[in-house]
Amino acid sequence: MVEEKKVVKFGGSSLASGAQFVKVKGIVDADEARRYVVPSAPGKRSSSDHKITDLLYMCQQLASHGLNFDEVFHLISDRYIGIRDELNLDVNIESILEQVKTRIRDGASKDYAASRGEYINGILLAAYLDFPFVDAVEVIRFKDNGDFDEHTTEKLVHSILGSVERAVVPGFYGAKVNGEIVTFSRGGSDITGSILTNGIQASLYENYTDVSGFLMADPKLVDNPRPMDLVTYRELRELSYMGAPVLHEEAIFPVRKRGIPIQIKNTNEPDAPGTLIVHDQWNQVKEGTITGISGKKDFTVISVEKTLMNNEHGFFRKLISVFETNDVSIEHMPSSIDSISVIVPDADLKGKQQKVIEEIKIYCNPDTIYSNPGMALLAVVGRGMVKTKGISAKIFHALASKGVNIRMISQGSSEINIIIGIENRDFEEAIKAIYEAFQ
Repeated sequence: MVEEKKVVKFGGSSLASGAQFVKVKGIVDADEARRYVVPSAPGKRSSSDHKITDLLYMCQQLASHGLNFDEVFHLISDRYIGIRDELNLDVNIESILEQVKTRIRDGASKDYAASRGEYINGILLAAYLDFPFVDAVEVIRFKDNGDFDEHTTEKLVHSILGSVERAVVPGFYGAKVNGEIVTFSRGGSDITGSILTNGIQASLYENYTDVSGFLMADPKLVDNPRPMDLVTYRELRELSYMGAPVLHEEAIFPVRKRGIPIQIKNTNEPDAPGTLIVHDQWNQVKEGTITGISGKKDFTVISVEKTLMNNEHGFFRKLISVFETNDVSIEHMPSSIDSISVIVPDADLKGKQQKVIEEIKIYCNPDTIYSNPGMALLAVVGRGMVKTKGISAKIFHALASKGVNIRMISQGSSEINIIIGIENRDFEEAIKAIYEAFQ
């Protein structure tokens, strides 16, 4: 029988204080399979508090300008010493902090400074759990150009973690062959956990945070939205792409290729079911339902009309090249026989709109071209929509009943999402209307 192994990642709020460390230990001790633990740096203890990573970035920035950062670093030291003392740990944290402070004063990189939040927290957590501490520089490898080295990392994880029964491995960073620290983007501890899960071929990746799973809609717009009990990788990508605050999207890919599930749980409510993220081929589907709703505001629609557009070779290539050369990303391109609408973020188009329109006139010679700003995009996502009659009608009826004018409709070939374009001013009302229609 193969021994079950789980990787467990704890976010910053889960490790913000000694009291939170106690909760984490209770969770780890409750399941023998939780053998590899990935900590983030301490987060905020209250709304007026500071994240340790932010303070470390500030120290490095001050030091790079030759300015004194003692006062800021004192806040960092106090937090770690407080956690150590609260848990009665035998760790010489003062010496470690002094080494970090000296390195930052001597010109350490931004990546080095930021990574020390997870590094020090990992040392404390390893001591508290009585687990071996494995520094991420030993198992997470980056190439000389700063890109993540997936192949080498997978071999290191398999070799090094395969030789220890349990370990704490700090998240967010790794190193090049020469030892230079490199960090992932913010939220990168999620990525570390996923990489380790893939490398040791664990049965489950548990990601503990301060919410009990993902919600069907933004709680700022919908009162007490229901949590998603189960969501596929693909659905999650669709929701994340359209602005839903979900898991760091790069954290999905390492486990996705092996089909390893991710369980999102709440450190403060560990018995809550949370959200299970599963492989796209998962066979449990609730027909006639949606999984979630997300969306973003502030898009501009540039509409181009030209008779016999579909017969003109190279038309679409020339049109797209205008946006590409002006560094404007395209979100969607709904079209008909003689017209096409290009939907782009207002932020990308800022200061470039007239230039883009003029270039389209030159290269594409359209009959007419016009733009409409102030558009929002909604994504209604769910495998339960596939081949289910009446889903679209239900969505559109809900919007019509609230007086929301639909400007655009687009459904992907997979049928797991419907993109709807509406006016910015109708955004909040539209989210509420669709959510209520499926309750």
